Amino acid sequence: MSTTDRALRSGQWFGAEGRNGFIHRSWMRNQGFADDVFDGRPVIGIATTWSELTPCNAHLRDLAESVKRGVWESGGLPLEFPAMSLGEPLMRPTTMLYRNLLAMELEESVRANPLDGVVLLSGCDKTTPGLLMGAASVDLPTLMMTGGPMLNGKFRGQDIGSGTVVWRFTEEMRAGRMTAADCAEAEVGMSRSRGHCMTMGTASTMACVTEALGVQLPGAAAVPAVDSRRYALAQAAGRRIVAMVGEDQRLSSVLTREAFENAIRVNAAIGGSTNAVVHLLAIAGRLGVPLSLEDFDTLTADVPLLVNLMPSGAYLMEDFAYAGGLPVVMKELAPLLHTDHITVSGRSVAENVDGAQCWNRDVIATMEEPFQAAGSGTVVLRGSLAPSGAVLKVSAASAHLLTHTGPALVFDRIEEYVVAADDPDLDVTPDTVIVVRNAGPRGYPGFPEVGNVPMPRRLLADGITDMVRISDARMSGTGYGTCVLHVAPEASVGGPLALVRTGDLVHVDVTTRRLDLLVDDAELAERRAAWEPPPPVADRGWTRLYSEHVLQADSGADLDFLVGGSGSAVPRHSH
Repeated sequence: MSTTDRALRSGQWFGAEGRNGFIHRSWMRNQGFADDVFDGRPVIGIATTWSELTPCNAHLRDLAESVKRGVWESGGLPLEFPAMSLGEPLMRPTTMLYRNLLAMELEESVRANPLDGVVLLSGCDKTTPGLLMGAASVDLPTLMMTGGPMLNGKFRGQDIGSGTVVWRFTEEMRAGRMTAADCAEAEVGMSRSRGHCMTMGTASTMACVTEALGVQLPGAAAVPAVDSRRYALAQAAGRRIVAMVGEDQRLSSVLTREAFENAIRVNAAIGGSTNAVVHLLAIAGRLGVPLSLEDFDTLTADVPLLVNLMPSGAYLMEDFAYAGGLPVVMKELAPLLHTDHITVSGRSVAENVDGAQCWNRDVIATMEEPFQAAGSGTVVLRGSLAPSGAVLKVSAASAHLLTHTGPALVFDRIEEYVVAADDPDLDVTPDTVIVVRNAGPRGYPGFPEVGNVPMPRRLLADGITDMVRISDARMSGTGYGTCVLHVAPEASVGGPLALVRTGDLVHVDVTTRRLDLLVDDAELAERRAAWEPPPPVADRGWTRLYSEHVLQADSGADLDFLVGGSGSAVPRHSH
């Protein structure tokens, strides 16, 4: 039972004659499949990043069952398989070290197996881009289904947001305004259901971004993980992927330049994570779609912030879903979007959002009366301190620090700063610029989320809650503060950040998009001549391979030899 007259990839396994066909079909029969599942119907791979070590994704096996239901009823054969799971809460030194490994594993697993289409089940931060990068390098019909956010956290009668309150409450505890018992109570109430972070952190951002790209069904990004409607959407995804195989709607036909432009603008409108920058650059690199760091600034200059969600606002993803979710945002943004872009639904963006209605304007504002004015999203800074660029999320920063000049206080390792930050005698003022380096893709290694470094205790005690912080690291999407991130080139490869010394004046000006080290060229030349590269971070295994081949932040931090793809050609026989 095939849904297409085209020869399918899976037919070269299950439709084969002789020894190879015998092998491929016979071993599959030990799972109890009936004869007619090998009749030429589309075989759909369901790639799941389920793991009990990834709490955000611990329900994905249940979601996979709903996808299977849709595949079966549409005449396909669903086969679930595992992919490396990357959980932010537990993995060290950082899940970003393994995003590219997940992408490579997924790419090779899909290409090596008898699959005609793929549904990607993700949730936690790096599982979404990692899966999409790998799938893009194979380019089969592909549809993503994210696992959905948790229900709103609760603490003493108020809603609290995952991640965001972690940073805020632990700072309050350091300042002596909250007790350890208070934080323990909040800890219990913050994560009270299945799902990923319910703030507009990286998990929620990437769920929305994939919907904006057109690779997730309309409305799927925001529905809570425990809402029955998510399982109905998963069943619809199972139906739709079978149709996509019949139509030969491959990932490359969806992930066009127009799709990336839509996603970048949507990310600005939702107050999305700065991490979306590095992930979208990496995904585009797998497809050969021209995309640059500058696009994230120029394409968003006229995009206001429409969504009032933490960390930039007050509400959470559950509220966003009930207000109408991403289709409402995209309908508001329609004049700025490529609305004729065809998505995995088989319909255009315009058709997907046509019936969208907003049920709460406190959560989703209008273009005429936005939550924050245009230019509140991610901006790209360049200058003598970041010749290849750096990023800053304006909506999460303090307005009075967006133009600032101050003396640097420099730390070579984040661990050194964390100790110093608790020193009551630390030589720091509100004008100081904290610089933490050697936390980039190669230097840490893995590009960790340590860029929103904690405030010095002595300033917190005085009621100072923000200051300029600069690093070659990333920041959690749930974080906030005037944090300049992704400085490129990073310090560990000899970028100018490696040359900064305590006391040097650093100048930040968001209006002119400048990030400069105010030290004369002759002095910098002397420092560069004396600089020595750090020793290798590893002598074996994945970490060595990663550190030797990882690209800089402005190029998406993929591995140089993974950029592009190898397609879906069926490999040679195995027996």
